Amino acid sequence: MRVLLIHAHPVETSYSAQLRDTAKAALERAGHAVDLLSLYDENFDAVLSREERLNYHDTGANITPTIAPYVERVRAAEGVVLVHPVWNFGMPAILKGFFDRVFVPGVAFRMTEGDKGRLVRCLDNVSKVTVITTYGGPRIRALLVGDPPRRVARRVLWAVFRPKGPVRYLALYDMNRNGPAELDGFKAKVAAAMAAF
Repeated sequence: MRVLLIHAHPVETSYSAQLRDTAKAALERAGHAVDLLSLYDENFDAVLSREERLNYHDTGANITPTIAPYVERVRAAEGVVLVHPVWNFGMPAILKGFFDRVFVPGVAFRMTEGDKGRLVRCLDNVSKVTVITTYGGPRIRALLVGDPPRRVARRVLWAVFRPKGPVRYLALYDMNRNGPAELDGFKAKVAAAMAAF
C-alpha cells in the first residue's frame, strides 16, 4: 500500500520526530511504500491567500502550481498517517493550513449541481487512516473541553476519506509528565499499529 505519512512538528529532535521515524520504519518493514511529507521540512506555506480564497470554488483555478504537487501526493495515497502534537486543543497551524489549502473542491469533495449543492467526496483512493499524536496534559483536561482533536480525527477525517474502517487514533496523554518507560511504550504501540496497518 502507498502510505502518505504527514508530519507536523518544527523540531527535528522532538519526540514527535521519533514517532514519525518509528511509524515510517514499521510501515516500510511491513512492505508499504511510504511518502513522507514533513510539512516543516518542506517549508509548507500554511496561509490561504486572498487569491486562493477567491478561487476556492473554481475547480479550474483552485489548484495552484504551489499546491498541485501536494494534491498529487494525496491523490496517490492509499493510506494516510498523520503524526503531530496537540497544541491548544488542536492540530498545529501548519497542518490545519495544509487541509485548508490542499483539500479544496475538486480534490477532497465536489458540489453537485442539484440537491442544493450537496457535497460528494472525491478521495475514494484512501482506505486506511491513522492519527498518532501527543498531548501535554492529562486526558481529563482534554475531555473537559470535548477532546476536539480526537473528534476531528474520528469524525471529520472519517467523513473526508471514508476509510474502510474507523480512523485509528493513537494518543499519548500527559506527555510532559511521562518518563522514558512510558515514552518508549507508546513508541512500541505505534510500531505495532503500523506493522498491522
